Amino acid sequence: MDPRRVLTFRAVAHERSFSAAARTLALTQPAVSQQVAALETEVGARLLDREPGGLKLTTAGRILLEHADALADTLTLATTQLEEHNNAERGRLRIGAFSSSLAALVPETVRRLRDAYPDAEVLVQEGDSLALAERVKTGELHLSVAFQDAALARREHEGLTRHDILREPFLVALPPDHALSGKPTVALEELADAPWSAASTDGLIARACRAAGFEPRIVSITRDPIAIREFVARGTAVTLVPRLLKPGMPGLAFAKIVNGPQRDLYVLTPPGGRHPLVEPTLQALIEVASATG
Repeated sequence: MDPRRVLTFRAVAHERSFSAAARTLALTQPAVSQQVAALETEVGARLLDREPGGLKLTTAGRILLEHADALADTLTLATTQLEEHNNAERGRLRIGAFSSSLAALVPETVRRLRDAYPDAEVLVQEGDSLALAERVKTGELHLSVAFQDAALARREHEGLTRHDILREPFLVALPPDHALSGKPTVALEELADAPWSAASTDGLIARACRAAGFEPRIVSITRDPIAIREFVARGTAVTLVPRLLKPGMPGLAFAKIVNGPQRDLYVLTPPGGRHPLVEPTLQALIEVASATG
């Protein structure tokens, strides 16, 4: 297949209009129509149907659009990597990371990286794991640190390589004067009546509580480790904390959880043309996770 025709078809498919796609591509409408018609001849199937409400993808069109989007992502990444290869930004490494990894893994990783490569410049940006993955795909980030609930199906990210670095258990974090403080292990159902702090109403903490047979009464929704520690320390909430965060939360009581939840930490990297500091950073992350986990 002619990749230019595939990308032209992609524009039409997303715009649902030959004329709108022509404006986006700076082409004439007849030229766009001719390219899509030639592509349909090439693949031996209709890709678009004209309907009163506009264009509609056929089954073959939906299949091809998925590959066309992947092709566009690959070309965008290639453009970014080639531009970096030829400019002065080559030394700057851009890392994406979710909030709690910034409080545990990433700072020590960056310190080790700078010790080994004194001239390297590192930029770390916080974000949601899924949003950061998209930025790695486009080359905006060189790698990202991500996590997922280990109880869910393994999450793969099309077009990216996943490197698993740690499976981490959660602990219960309690106020120091809580009735369960001092117990080495607790069952979540013992906290069914407690107020909870969580990152969301449907995330890992909520799922763990529901699996234990109760709906958590969430009184604080935040991902900020400092805010979480303060809510728990002042006796206004309990929560679940990844083990890596325990050293950064002094003044709280912690306990292991009977059949408690776990999360998988992993790193996402793009294909080809990786920044030269990606591999040393990945190795440093693995070493830090192993030492602290």
